[in-house]
Amino acid sequence: MGALRVLGRQSSINVRKVLWTCEEIGIDYVLEDWGTGFASTSTPEFLALNPNGLVPVIDSDDGILWESNTICRYLASRYGRDDLLPPSPWKRALVERWMDWQATDLNSAWRGAFQGLVRKDLAYSDPSVIADSARNWNRKMEILENTLATTAPFVAGDEFTLADILIGLSVNRWFHTPIERPRLPAVAAYFERLKARPSFRRGGYDMFP
Repeated sequence: MGALRVLGRQSSINVRKVLWTCEEIGIDYVLEDWGTGFASTSTPEFLALNPNGLVPVIDSDDGILWESNTICRYLASRYGRDDLLPPSPWKRALVERWMDWQATDLNSAWRGAFQGLVRKDLAYSDPSVIADSARNWNRKMEILENTLATTAPFVAGDEFTLADILIGLSVNRWFHTPIERPRLPAVAAYFERLKARPSFRRGGYDMFP
């Protein structure tokens, strides 16, 4: 197999999901910069790859694929990494539950605070929107805290999985966004475990919120 083409930008959390998965598995990849600040995702060239005009997109030996969580699942399965995505229906469901939670509940919670405070998006400049988002985000992180207090060291149990890639990047975003945060010792310890992984250090994923 040739090097995997990843179209996106490292400042995108969804692109970093794919890059960290590649690093964890040991996949050779080439990142091509597309999106905000780089090549436009509104061009016919890009829309032919992903009609949604969003990153990431991968170009693999099997074809073109978009949607970050789907890409991560594909890569784990393609390279036989049952540790990252177990073949057992029940164990896999425990992993995918957290992947889906990150993409829906957690993403929705942080949008106002992150877009307003970090991305400086005028659509989220209302202080009340930012405050409501921060409160909701903290509540979601408290759910993670309570989970890790019982499942430590990782969200789905004793083994590192794809869910930890997604959740770990989200925890990184939480720590880097300038909001008032509750003290969550289990979350903090969890993030230290993730930062110690060689794949995390290689990618420098704590550099971007």
